[in-house]
Amino acid sequence: MTPDSTLAPELTGRARQIRLLALDVDGILTDGRLYFQADGIEIKAFHTQDGHGIKLLRQAGIEVALITGRESPMVTQRAAALGIEHVFQHRDDKLIALRELTQSLGLELSQAAYCGDDLQDLAAIQAAGLGISVPNAPSYVRQTADWVTARSGGHGAVRDICDTLLDIQGHWAAVIESYAAGASGHATVAPGRS
Repeated sequence: MTPDSTLAPELTGRARQIRLLALDVDGILTDGRLYFQADGIEIKAFHTQDGHGIKLLRQAGIEVALITGRESPMVTQRAAALGIEHVFQHRDDKLIALRELTQSLGLELSQAAYCGDDLQDLAAIQAAGLGISVPNAPSYVRQTADWVTARSGGHGAVRDICDTLLDIQGHWAAVIESYAAGASGHATVAPGRS
C-alpha cells in the first residue's frame, strides 16, 4: 500500500533531501475562502487529513512551518494543535521568511519544500528545493511549481504532500505497519531516514 499521489521521477532525489515543509495557509491549508461572522470574527475550515499528515511528517523528523500573509488567531490555534512551532503571520515576503527560517534551522533552501497558491508565493516556490502548488492556484503559479498536487488546497493537498514525502523518504511502511497493528495516533516513524 503506497500513497495515491506520485511525484515525477526526476523530482524524487530532491524530495529525499527535504527537511522542512513550509506552507501558505489560505488556499493551501484552507480552500481559500474567508468566512466572517456578523461580529467580524474570521472562521477558517481546515482538513483533518492534512493535520494528521503534518503530525506524521513531524514524527519523521521533518519540520513544518506556516508562512501566511494574513494574521489570524485561527492560524495560531491550528498551528498549536498540530505542534507547529514555526509560524510566520502577516508576511507577504514569503521568500524572505523562508530564508530566515532555513538559516535559523541550519538548512539550505534545497532542503525546503514550499507550497503556495498565489503571486506572493512565486519567489518561494521557485527558490525552494521542491516548489509545490495546488490545482486551484492560477495557471501562472502552477506553471512555476515543480509539482502540483492532485487534490486542491483545503481538500487534502497537504496530506498528498506529507504522504508522498514520507513514502519517498522511506517512512511509509512503518506508518502503515503501526496503524495496521492498532497503534492509532502513536505511529512510530524513525526520524532522519532517507
